[in-house]
Amino acid sequence: MRITKLLAMATAALCLASGAEAESPVGERHLEAVNPTAALRDAEHRATVRVTVWYPAAEGSVERSLDIGPPNQPLFYVGEAAPEAAFADTRRRPVILFSHGYGGSARMMAWFTTVLAQQGYVVIAVDHPGNNSLDKMTVAGSAMFWDRAGDLQAALDKAAADPVIGAHMDLKRLGVAGYATGGFTALAAAGARVDLQRFQASCAAHPHDGLCTPQPEFPVTLEQATAAFAAPELAAEAAHAGDDHSIRGVRAAFAIAPALVQAFDPASLTAMGAPVAIILGGADPVAPPNINGGAAARAIPRAQLKTLPGVGHYDFLSTCSPRALSTEPLCQSLQTPQGPTHFEALQMALIMFGRAMGPP
Repeated sequence: MRITKLLAMATAALCLASGAEAESPVGERHLEAVNPTAALRDAEHRATVRVTVWYPAAEGSVERSLDIGPPNQPLFYVGEAAPEAAFADTRRRPVILFSHGYGGSARMMAWFTTVLAQQGYVVIAVDHPGNNSLDKMTVAGSAMFWDRAGDLQAALDKAAADPVIGAHMDLKRLGVAGYATGGFTALAAAGARVDLQRFQASCAAHPHDGLCTPQPEFPVTLEQATAAFAAPELAAEAAHAGDDHSIRGVRAAFAIAPALVQAFDPASLTAMGAPVAIILGGADPVAPPNINGGAAARAIPRAQLKTLPGVGHYDFLSTCSPRALSTEPLCQSLQTPQGPTHFEALQMALIMFGRAMGPP
């Protein structure tokens, strides 16, 4: 199933509110982009980035399950898409770049991206090298978070050059979205700039705050990250952490439970001009709202902020199956049903992107 019954019923209402179109099948295509910094982060030193593209597909396209886990025993209900399906028509459509969270994957967040595609967007997502659930994780991939925006840029360039996909992309209507560390990536792609020393100082002063602590997906301490930045193979790239990593043409950014906000230069947040919307859980211990999404919203001019009471960090992952609720630690931390949380995120994103870039 793509979304819960509640979400399926509500999506039709979102179409009217956002200017989105009626439900259509979703197509899925895969590409491979090149980003030189990927070789520093990937365990096998590959300079490639896996890219997934979702889009409105032709009527009659046969969708297949994207659920994660063993056949007939999924851990996460994700959605559906039709592999290599034809596009629904010849129109050029607005484009949304998407960045997953720490140790996640493009597919894990397809509950969000496939609905955007269903409503008329071309959505381009990546698996970030050295920091995804499909490959071996690395310290470099986890600590060099500023290079994530470069993965999105490489994916955008590859998709635009693809003879099939590129013909359907309206690059004058470009948005970016992301979850957790991917929310950080979305803000960086929209113009926020990293101050690595500020982040290190913040974590030294508050070692138990959010992502300053080792994460369960792949524990990396602040000391390990700092040592990695000083190593000869990474020092040159670490020196570019504060560079401009924005993606030209981004007209709107949507951040879901953004993390690592203390790594941004506050002046760069204040200088952001594109519309920004942020949604987060009020009970998020991983990316505490006050120093992450809340701090970003206070600094960014006219930023929209929605806080969901009782919602934690992992509520924004794909829907946990009954099996996962009893076996997966991330799912066991949930305090509220995920369906309404997903709906709130989709509603806010569709309306914001529709207003900023026009209906798809």
